[in-house]
Amino acid sequence: MTSLKRLSATPKAIELVKELEAEFGPLMFYQAGGCCEGTQPMCFKKGGYFPRMKDVCIGQILDYDFWIDCDLFEYWKNAHFELDVIDGFGTGGFSLEIPKGKTFKVNYTLFTPDELEIINQEELKQFRT
Repeated sequence: MTSLKRLSATPKAIELVKELEAEFGPLMFYQAGGCCEGTQPMCFKKGGYFPRMKDVCIGQILDYDFWIDCDLFEYWKNAHFELDVIDGFGTGGFSLEIPKGKTFKVNYTLFTPDELEIINQEELKQFRT
């Protein structure tokens, strides 16, 4: 983790996002809570998926919102999310990277108690402004 944020991306993931951006234009990400689409993050054209009212935007990848299911966020709220990519076909077939033989995935790292206090304070500041 290079900076204290809830979300980051590996260089491989950034490269793929740029490739998808060039092909499809503005993007968005959504990570569901594990029903039929599993819990892998999915990439859509911006506006191609509508998060529910309680879902949480945990940050941006290249200025594109990364939304997460509210229940999944509750489970992983003490962790840093790192967007990564691997070769292969993921569980969901709707994500834009699938035809390229790639699958986005998330690597989780638990925040230390000190990091968690900092991130919570930063997020509180955002709500107050």
